[in-house]
Amino acid sequence: MNDKVDKLVIFLAKRDGIDKLVKTFQYVSKLVHWRVEATQPDIAQRAKQWEVASGLSRKAFRTGRFLTGFNALRRSPGTTPTLRFLAVLANAGEMVYFFFDHFLWLSRIGTLDPKLARKMSFVSAFGESFGYVFFIISDFIMIREGMEAEKKLLLTSKEESKDEKEKIKKIRGDRVMRLMAVAANVADLIIGVADIEPNPFCNHAVTLGISGLVSAWAGWGQSQVRELGRELTLRLAPDPLISLPLSSIISSSQGPVSKDSLRFSGNKL
Repeated sequence: MNDKVDKLVIFLAKRDGIDKLVKTFQYVSKLVHWRVEATQPDIAQRAKQWEVASGLSRKAFRTGRFLTGFNALRRSPGTTPTLRFLAVLANAGEMVYFFFDHFLWLSRIGTLDPKLARKMSFVSAFGESFGYVFFIISDFIMIREGMEAEKKLLLTSKEESKDEKEKIKKIRGDRVMRLMAVAANVADLIIGVADIEPNPFCNHAVTLGISGLVSAWAGWGQSQVRELGRELTLRLAPDPLISLPLSSIISSSQGPVSKDSLRFSGNKL
């Protein structure tokens, strides 16, 4: 079933782990620079160089990432009008972010006119922030639906069989992953606002540093929970209900609802 775009997206996604590691370097060095700037300027300068180099490296790693949003919309934009609408807005914002980030990177390294950097930064950050708002909304919708499905399963099951416990565990695992996605998206939204509308709170080194680390580490946590979900799916493969996405479990408990088609932000991973 995989076509060339699917294969390219899978290939590009393999860089997510190193991106999170370099993102950690970037924001740790930002905090170090802020902490020692007044007392040890030499160390502060080295930390600043590390931060800048890490930021540029991450932009290079993200080459082609705008295809992720395109592929998400092409493959599974959602089965209800609400989630389709949210998916289009969220992924469109993310595509703008990653696409114009290419030009920001090229202007920062001198390949394009350095004067373009500010404009590209604004457009990229605006698209990023716009998309995150709708990813956050969609995650909260799915968290709510998951909680309702869990409640339904607990009320309707006469006795907790092994399969029922695994279904509930899968729903709870999805909830944890979505909460991590919300945390990462809120953190990145703060960073985006700092570019769009500079202000003392969002642009403070501590705010940016903590936000960057929350985003990076929440992404790592999402990966771990996702792997747990895959293990549960494989373990419960004989059950046709569990072999389907979470939304199928939800629909079996409370009637038709949307398919879980929105990617987890972060996947802004």
